[in-house]
Amino acid sequence: MHYKKIVLAGGNGYLGRVLAAYYAPLANEVIVLARKPEVARGKIKTVVWDGMHQGDWVHALEDAEMLINLCGKNVNCRYTPANRKEIINSRVVPTALLGEVINKLTTPPQLWINITSATIYRHAEDRAQDEDTGEIGYGFSIDVCRKWEAAFFETDTPATRKIALRMGIVLGRTDGVFPRLLNLVKLGMGGKQGDGQQYVSWIHEQDVANCTEWLFEHPEIQGVVNCTAPVAIKNTDLMRAIRRAYGIPVGLTTPAWLLAIGARVIRTETELILKSRWVAPKRLLDSGYHFRFAQAEHAIKDILSIRI
Repeated sequence: MHYKKIVLAGGNGYLGRVLAAYYAPLANEVIVLARKPEVARGKIKTVVWDGMHQGDWVHALEDAEMLINLCGKNVNCRYTPANRKEIINSRVVPTALLGEVINKLTTPPQLWINITSATIYRHAEDRAQDEDTGEIGYGFSIDVCRKWEAAFFETDTPATRKIALRMGIVLGRTDGVFPRLLNLVKLGMGGKQGDGQQYVSWIHEQDVANCTEWLFEHPEIQGVVNCTAPVAIKNTDLMRAIRRAYGIPVGLTTPAWLLAIGARVIRTETELILKSRWVAPKRLLDSGYHFRFAQAEHAIKDILSIRI
């Protein structure tokens, strides 16, 4: 399919770059809403906004087939009061603003995808959490997701279909979680973290991009959609798969108590590592979506095969 215009709000981060590269050959233009100007790269153009106030950037949304909102401060930090406030506001404020603007447009985007998080579900080692039967968890991260999705769904956009895309951990070649795990493997520290029994719900970066196009092409889908590969993997198996693919047979285990100390040193939270996220993409599978990478082992080999 060919698109006139795709808009990526907050699209200057890792996943935004993946999506921009994916849609550039498929669209007349890809507009990235970002806080800092950048030189245009072919069809990919940056429009400056602050994510808090209306301005000239609102015109970029007119006649767009799809808006994908990726705004949000990285949660890989200590949950200090200041960071907690910024984590919430960086998600809720731009989401509410976009809804307010879309409601006033003459020709608003046909589809608005808000990238949210699969961490909204509870710690699960007993069964997968899907859109129909999944149970919402508790704690700060879940509170963030609740407020985020509330701001999204409470906005009135009658001419724009809306999907909250609950994203798993994205595995890719240039940034995100995978390069960090690979560095641990290279240093001989690529063993399990904690008891290693926590599930990791992941998705290959190319499946993320493919999913967004699939959702556009299926107008019957709206509401909450889980964006994870169909086969979750335990932490111990994930680390083993990376070691095998890279050719390093062993890796030191990091017990939970040591993770707690290390998390303080590098200013992050152990929840990001120890919570068991077992999430199933029921709605994508029910609609007939075929994952390019359903098994983590295949995704890892793909990423390593083209990694520079």
